[in-house]
Amino acid sequence: MTVEPIARVLIDSPLPQLDRLLEYRVPDALDREALPGVRVVVPLRGGQRQAKGYLVDRVAEPSFAGTLNDITEVVSAARVLTPEVARLARRAADRAAGTASDLVRLAVPARQVRIEKAWLAALDAAGRTGPGLDPDAVGRAREGGVASVPEAMLATLLDPAVPAEQRRVALTAPARLTALEPSGDASEPLWLPVGLADLVGLAARTLAAGYSAIIAVPDYRDLDLVAAAAARILPPDAIARVDAGRGNGERYRGFLRALEKRPTLVIGTRTAVTAPAHRLGLLALWDDGDPLHAEQHAPGVHARDLALLRHDDSGCSLVLAAHSRSADVQRLVELGYLAAAAPARAARRRIRPTVQAAGGDDPGARARIPSMAWRAATDALADGAVLLQVARPGFDPRLVCADCGEPVRCRACSGPVGLRRAAAAPSCHWCGAIAPAAPCPRCTGTRRRPTIPGSQRTADELGRAFPGARVIVSDGEHAYQRIAPGRTIVVATRGAEPIVDGGYRAVLLLDGERMLARDSLRVVEDCLRWWQNAAALAADDAPVLLVGVEGPVAQALATGTTDELLAAELADRRRLRFPPAVRSATVTGTPDEVSRALAPLAPLPGVDVLGPVERELGAVRAIVRFDYARGADVARELRAALVTAATARAQRRRSTLRARLDDPAAFDLSADDTPA
Repeated sequence: MTVEPIARVLIDSPLPQLDRLLEYRVPDALDREALPGVRVVVPLRGGQRQAKGYLVDRVAEPSFAGTLNDITEVVSAARVLTPEVARLARRAADRAAGTASDLVRLAVPARQVRIEKAWLAALDAAGRTGPGLDPDAVGRAREGGVASVPEAMLATLLDPAVPAEQRRVALTAPARLTALEPSGDASEPLWLPVGLADLVGLAARTLAAGYSAIIAVPDYRDLDLVAAAAARILPPDAIARVDAGRGNGERYRGFLRALEKRPTLVIGTRTAVTAPAHRLGLLALWDDGDPLHAEQHAPGVHARDLALLRHDDSGCSLVLAAHSRSADVQRLVELGYLAAAAPARAARRRIRPTVQAAGGDDPGARARIPSMAWRAATDALADGAVLLQVARPGFDPRLVCADCGEPVRCRACSGPVGLRRAAAAPSCHWCGAIAPAAPCPRCTGTRRRPTIPGSQRTADELGRAFPGARVIVSDGEHAYQRIAPGRTIVVATRGAEPIVDGGYRAVLLLDGERMLARDSLRVVEDCLRWWQNAAALAADDAPVLLVGVEGPVAQALATGTTDELLAAELADRRRLRFPPAVRSATVTGTPDEVSRALAPLAPLPGVDVLGPVERELGAVRAIVRFDYARGADVARELRAALVTAATARAQRRRSTLRARLDDPAAFDLSADDTPA
């Protein structure tokens, strides 16, 4: 008697009770098509409904003793879920008390039928692989420059024979620009930060050795720079861009290119870490401290954690690069998990605090733009562009009572009230409602004043102060990636600073005290990252001035000792049991749900609970802190609580219990509620 093979299928469902491999028979008619990695349709609940999923594995004998149903349909012959990505999704879901299908949904884009059929036809014509790199492209790739990594470390990273634990690097890139020479259709040099250029050069050398590489960056600005730099070294068909910013069709086309069994440079934002890659040789993550690397969709696994898991599984080289380390990377360096590569202290960019300069005791030095900064901007405008980084967009982003300082709140939704532009009526930043004058609830005063001028008001004031200069505002609403050199003043919010060829002739970092005043656990490392990223856009001989900030942060930036400051910050968190010294989780829901979910955690050593505290609409939230060694235990118990809550027959309404491990907002009480 012929034994039908058994397919193990991952159902595409967020329900935690379905987060396991279900077994189905493979009928003879589908035997040749039902291969690991394909999309399938299978029956659920005895055939009462059909569900989509992925065929993960085929086995000869079932583990289920009952009667198995047949697979209903193989959707396509494209094997879109590779074994490596399936293992990554399972491990990451187990670590985060989530479901593997949620991660697969992020890793595998929605199917585009026309694009997929064309790709399958082209793949058949090319012998199921596709053309490799031509010899000229290999030669150019081997010449990719990597200035920030010492030669001995570079040789280790590029040698697959070296054990994987020796090919893990925390790269602190110099805060400077570099230019890639024209090539191909490009007629002008390409200016970009040294760190990004080095990652592209390292990836190109990896491809030349016959391996694939992945570079993941926080947003489209960095991604466009990486794509432009890669295009100057590699042929277009060696690059697969998998970000969603260019539409579903282009993302799926890039994803299918990454599936091909030939060396590929995969570039994208945080989900690029989960992209397929043939013989993965390098996984690089740029600026892991950027909050955009934190996935907002369930189960909310950070791109850095995915990169660590994938490196552990594949044995590829791992590079976590940035202008300023995150506390998480600092911890891994201190543990010896990552080898540190950083410029010598003498070669680091110096950021000069204005309050420490000569005349710092003058009251004028405490102005928002002190005289020293005015002189630097005036002198720089004679030679080119000047960058001013500000804390907030808009005109007057936040209004407060002029008598007592109480923030003005919207009557409709209690959101923050401000002015979006000059002569505009005050309005709410959340719901947009107009906020007419009303007595202050604290002191009954009716006068209002702004807190800190926004980007638009700053630009208006500078335009009057420097007649004849071009003034550009770059923020969330007015985005510029690159501007032409010339007598230009650029006012930008953090993260929205455009690049100028050759670099800015001066960079002024304003509103520093406001940024440091955020009530956030990561405020120090965030400010270091914001300011160093902006300083990297200055010309080599241009001044970078930090206005209105003093103390340890200013001293570290002035002396090039930011690594020591981060080490002290991490030591404080160890004493107080704050991440990343320990891991954390947030548990939200009704009081009864949260209480039941937390009960199994109480006996575990190395685990403590903060709260619960009341939230909106009768919900409560608790914060669980736990040692890394207890991560698997905590994740298992919380996942069991989620399954129990989701399947409880006694409840009349859907469960509201939610758990998120390593929640970036767990200890962030920032009132910074105006979009940047």
